[in-house]
Amino acid sequence: MESIQYLWKDRKRRLGLPLSFTRYSLSEDRLFCETGLLNLKADEVLLYRVQDLELTMTLGQRIFGVGTVCVHSSDKSIPHLDLKNVKHPREVKELIHRSVEQAKERRRMRATELLGKEGSPAYHDEDDFDFISDEDHDEMD
Repeated sequence: MESIQYLWKDRKRRLGLPLSFTRYSLSEDRLFCETGLLNLKADEVLLYRVQDLELTMTLGQRIFGVGTVCVHSSDKSIPHLDLKNVKHPREVKELIHRSVEQAKERRRMRATELLGKEGSPAYHDEDDFDFISDEDHDEMD
């Protein structure tokens, strides 16, 4: 069994110090969140499922040099994961973004796979559209 190579690790910080039992880490294909001391809860999000990243930094967070990176994914168990009070949040967001793009390239995901599933408002079948040629358009005028 081979060990996981992490690209980034951090802890949730209080007053800018890592005084928490919440740990975050990023590997080549997954984002991990572990919480707890005696009772441990471990969550992970597959990077190819990440749909959007958001960065928030309150005034207090900016004073202590931390921020929150919100990860929105299509994962059913964790559709929204907040990496709270991480150091260098802009760099972390950019690292996650690059890792997500690489994971999607490795899986050869196309843009149409990201639009939505059949039955959702974002999904369109080719038969849903009527194409009008230039000749038809001229006749309509």
